[in-house]
Amino acid sequence: MNPATTQLLPLVMRRANALAAHLENWLTPLFDLGIRLYVASVFFRSGWLKISDWDSTLVLFENEYHVPVLSPNAAAIMGAGGELLLPVLLALGLAGRFGAAGLFVVNVVAVLSYPDLSDLGRADHLLWGVLLLVTLLHGPGRLSVDCWLTRRLDRGRQTG
Repeated sequence: MNPATTQLLPLVMRRANALAAHLENWLTPLFDLGIRLYVASVFFRSGWLKISDWDSTLVLFENEYHVPVLSPNAAAIMGAGGELLLPVLLALGLAGRFGAAGLFVVNVVAVLSYPDLSDLGRADHLLWGVLLLVTLLHGPGRLSVDCWLTRRLDRGRQTG
């Protein structure tokens, strides 16, 4: 390598690393929020559909969805309740890991309890499951109520 290249390469690397860190600082929280909002909307709409026609929902749980251990009525109530409450927690990032874990369980139960799920349906559930694992393992991110509360509690401990 010539001397000019030897001096230029570290400078370019420092600038590239600084740019990457800056992008990560701003894009990661937006990406975390985007994941949470996308998955929350999918499950919330499903829960809303269930309660908007409860008679049809009960028929589906009696004839189509075979949830182990639970009666069809209990499964319908728990399914609709989980799909309405947990997405709100996930979207807000309030008990975000709990919301992600709960929806992950709902997602797994949905796949296991509906034997006629198409390949495309399985692919959707796989995507949602992986995205929920991101939040479960990584946390809801900086743009969340959890992060805001943690910062407030930390400030309170420092001043108190």
